[in-house]
Amino acid sequence: MTTTAYAALDDRLLVVHDGADEWTASERLVGRDFESVAASAERPERAFAGTVESGIQRTTDGGDTWERVAPDIDDRVTALLVSPHDPDTVWAGTEPSAVYRSTDGGDSWASLPPLSDLPSESQWAFPPRPHTHHVRWLESDPTDSQRLYVAIEAGALVRTDDGGETWQDRPDGARRDNHTLATHPDAEGRVYTAAGDGYAQSEDGGDTWDYPQDGLGHRYVWGLAVPRSDPDTVVVSAANGPRSAHSVSTAEAYVYRTTNVGRDEATEWDLAMDGLPEARGTVRSVLAAAGGPTLFALNNRGLYRSTDAGASWGRIDIEWSDDYESQTPRSLAVV
Repeated sequence: MTTTAYAALDDRLLVVHDGADEWTASERLVGRDFESVAASAERPERAFAGTVESGIQRTTDGGDTWERVAPDIDDRVTALLVSPHDPDTVWAGTEPSAVYRSTDGGDSWASLPPLSDLPSESQWAFPPRPHTHHVRWLESDPTDSQRLYVAIEAGALVRTDDGGETWQDRPDGARRDNHTLATHPDAEGRVYTAAGDGYAQSEDGGDTWDYPQDGLGHRYVWGLAVPRSDPDTVVVSAANGPRSAHSVSTAEAYVYRTTNVGRDEATEWDLAMDGLPEARGTVRSVLAAAGGPTLFALNNRGLYRSTDAGASWGRIDIEWSDDYESQTPRSLAVV
């Protein structure tokens, strides 16, 4: 079984294949400004990439060729999701904050009721561009195809229980600066979030929240992955703040791991840097789960893989140019 990783850097997309004898990487869409990627293991040859000025790009041949879809979506496409319930259902989030949906694999798109009508919208703002805000992440509930979680950067976590026909404003206790959300099919009701104000999790679909931070020495949390093999293991990337997370010139980012988020004992985090580059000079990793215990991490030093749920890592053997070292990767999808 082969693996394909769609790795979005600042200005190009790397399509990385696990061949019979070696890994290969090809550059695609060079010169575009990327924000997000998404793909589904059920249709690994089809993937979507969200850009700043070129809308939504789609491939149907495993990344060899790309075409623009959704020509009416001109805004920055900051989040994408292929539904785990139906690979033909695709969600897109934009800046300014709005959500779109396709039910035919990206051929046509419909805008959903505006998020800007929510009462808390007046309190949303993205600090680098304080006049606006955006959808940072979209996450589907694995047990309910109509429930979708939407992370707004910055200001809110929003939920719909009817496929986007109506929106529920941010629940009490939810993080306000959510970066990455996750769910797991073996943990019904659980929602995990990596946020600028720390890690948090819910056991009841986002109604109430807990904040296990013990051992998490850096609280600006960005990437998050939960291995398919164990919903109680969580891996996150974290830094002291946005400059050390995102800026190559001041980067110092770490990876942490816990194995007991759903167990009776208190959750404790440990550094999980075995096989990863040193923290200084490394931007926050974008994390993604593949099959079983396999996880991937993408940062400015390379693409890394763990086959033991994040306990240790190995660098994927592909050419990694000096130009890549100076970039802050945007998104990663592995199928």
